[in-house]
Amino acid sequence: MPHYQSRGQVPHKRHTVFRKPDGSLYAEELVSTEGFSDVYSIVYHAFPPTMVKEIGVPVNVAPEIELDKNMQHRSFRGFDVAPADDYLESRIPVLVNNDVYLYLSAPRKSMTDYYFKNSQGDEMIFVHQGEGSLHTIFGSIEFGYGDHLIIPRGTIYQLEFKTNNNRLFILESFHPLRFPKRYLNKYGQLLEHSPFCERDLRTPQNLRTFDEKGDYLVKIKRDDLLFPYVYASHPFDAIGWDGCHYPYAFSIHDFEPITGRIHQPPPVHQTFETPAFVTCAFVPRLYDYHPESIPAPYNHSNVDSDEVLYYVDGDFMSRNHIEKGMITLHPIGIPHGPHPGAVERSIGQTKTEELAVMVDTFRPLKLTKQAFAIEDPDYHKSWLY
Repeated sequence: MPHYQSRGQVPHKRHTVFRKPDGSLYAEELVSTEGFSDVYSIVYHAFPPTMVKEIGVPVNVAPEIELDKNMQHRSFRGFDVAPADDYLESRIPVLVNNDVYLYLSAPRKSMTDYYFKNSQGDEMIFVHQGEGSLHTIFGSIEFGYGDHLIIPRGTIYQLEFKTNNNRLFILESFHPLRFPKRYLNKYGQLLEHSPFCERDLRTPQNLRTFDEKGDYLVKIKRDDLLFPYVYASHPFDAIGWDGCHYPYAFSIHDFEPITGRIHQPPPVHQTFETPAFVTCAFVPRLYDYHPESIPAPYNHSNVDSDEVLYYVDGDFMSRNHIEKGMITLHPIGIPHGPHPGAVERSIGQTKTEELAVMVDTFRPLKLTKQAFAIEDPDYHKSWLY
């Protein structure tokens, strides 16, 4: 779990009198998870966060399911998704189930006239191309190529891009995103054998208090609907906060790979987990150093999970004809493995420069209408000699 942080001004004791310079009270808000039983933060607002002026008609953003039950290896050309000016309109669902939605996104412009809050899902935004700032009530986080932006549910945010050719791989989780339990000691500290540590996590900085009233549009997502709320005060009006519930960034370039004399299985690449899926980061690393090792992965039957791989950059020695932004789906129930020639090609190689993000779901994924528009329909035949 993220460790305790504090920004700005907070009173000596929680739930006590905390006044503005004019003598009026700051508005205290507890942002808690699992009721009052999991991580939380306490935020001190210039105005109560409850001042709603208007609620508009909700917009349906449910994924359009084209194939409910899939039993075929699939491949999708992610960079074929057309760019869109608006961030939310650019989020194209590709693979979904009741636990997680996977999106491709190519937004051209910053969010300037509205804010967004996902009230039911944690989000992981992987930045494939582009740079900018993630703005929240907790402060701002600068981001760039290779960053995972972890935004916990209930966080109002804006994305400000410095670039217009942005490419994002977005994961929306209906379970809390956590670090793998085996990486943590009993106090929640990342252990020595973890491939990353607390120093690698970038937390919100430069807290700015927008002590302003007006009309502020916040689009709130719940149950596949976007509810347009107009608030009477600025969403980022905090004078201070403290706690363990906040967004943070983790760069794939800060993941330290675990290697061995023979091929290491995907769990050594794990970054996050939930009860319903795990994520991994494949990064440049030395290959196996047994004198007769085969660096290419062996054939593998997915008995318990659908495997999704998002290809970012570099060489992928186990696959032929891979492009940046490509997604492969290897479903539960049938084996997959190295492409023809990949095993022999890997023998004697000493390192790889690959970058990829993996998501293994424990329940089958459904394919959306948009997924079929960018599919390579012959991928399942790509193992034929």
